[in-house]
Amino acid sequence: MVEPESLWWNRVRKSGQRRREKETDPPLERIETANQRQLPDFVIIGTQRGGTTSLYRYLTAHRDVGAALRKEVHFFDFHFDRGLDWYRAHFPLRGTFRMVGEASPFYIIHPEVPQRLHHILPTARIIVLLRNPIDRAYSHYQLMVKRGLEHLSFELAVEREAERLERSGGIESPEWRQFSYLVRGEYAAQLERWYSIIPRERMLVLKSENLYSDPGSLVDEALTYLGLPLFRPNSLKAYHLATYEAMNPSTRQRLTDHFAPLNQRLYALIGRNLGWDDV
Repeated sequence: MVEPESLWWNRVRKSGQRRREKETDPPLERIETANQRQLPDFVIIGTQRGGTTSLYRYLTAHRDVGAALRKEVHFFDFHFDRGLDWYRAHFPLRGTFRMVGEASPFYIIHPEVPQRLHHILPTARIIVLLRNPIDRAYSHYQLMVKRGLEHLSFELAVEREAERLERSGGIESPEWRQFSYLVRGEYAAQLERWYSIIPRERMLVLKSENLYSDPGSLVDEALTYLGLPLFRPNSLKAYHLATYEAMNPSTRQRLTDHFAPLNQRLYALIGRNLGWDDV
């Protein structure tokens, strides 16, 4: 029996509320010592389904790098009104580590994050992982199916994406987290916003496919950018890998045509071709 659209939509919104509830406040003792804690020296801002968890775990395995209380703090997008002490409470005490960092992959797309982050972390290094937007969209879709939040075929989901986002409560709504399959892959527009506020020398753009094929080399590149000694984590396993059926070739071709001009705009912006299947 097919679930009525109205009931399904309510379930989507309730799932977003449950996710917010899981993003609990840090313990009171950490908030009380917030002024003794170290704000991030680097932030991984995206993209979702692009390997951010893997890279963050590799970097925070380094002896000189401290992790946040949880990987995705979501201060600059969803919890900015909680204040700076709330944010500081997520990080180690000053002097414990040479550097600390966090990774919240929704930051890259939220329009208010660049200005907020630059104001509070004016010297922090920004790391961006970008994945072929077609593969990213399909992986995102499969995750929503697995969580029971997507009831449409992939083809219909991308066809109705604009309508779903339009009827949502805005970019901080559950619908934007869950159904922004194509818009999250419009990387040039996102990076143009960041570059208008953050100096380019403070931003490192990496290709997700390189993380999958040669994680050690990509970790070296990130550590060099951060000015840290090179090292190898005990494990370079990929986190959150998933297997699913291949995309319909005709669907992939339609998305290739859709993203081709957007990718060319990205390549011109960052000064290199990432080699995705768009030409």
